[in-house]
Amino acid sequence: MTSIQDLTKRIKGYADEHRPKLHIIPDDLFLGLIIILVAFGSFGLGRLSKIEGSKTPVRFEGTPPQSSKKGGAFSEANTATNNQLVASKNGTKYYYSWCTGVSKISPANLIYLGSKEEAEARGYTPSATCKGL
Repeated sequence: MTSIQDLTKRIKGYADEHRPKLHIIPDDLFLGLIIILVAFGSFGLGRLSKIEGSKTPVRFEGTPPQSSKKGGAFSEANTATNNQLVASKNGTKYYYSWCTGVSKISPANLIYLGSKEEAEARGYTPSATCKGL
């Protein structure tokens, strides 16, 4: 097992007894090079983390509503229209047709809305659980 001093000597250019001598790097220059390499490495990692954090999420627009099977037949509520926004007749929130909150709405109470403006004109507000509204 080698010690830190042995590794430092090898990096700086000191040779073992068995190897020919290489050129010697002064202590100040060696320390300066190590500091510069650490600074460049930390700067690069900081930039990399900033780039990864600034990616915008993928957003799908204009996708058709998903149909579900109930009792072997497709649900009429999902295939009747291609509108993306849905709400409940008895509720106050509107959702995209693929949000999880839609599964809690009875098919008899489900209504389809043409746009966000139409939904808000009818008194509905966007659901906080449905991302992207």
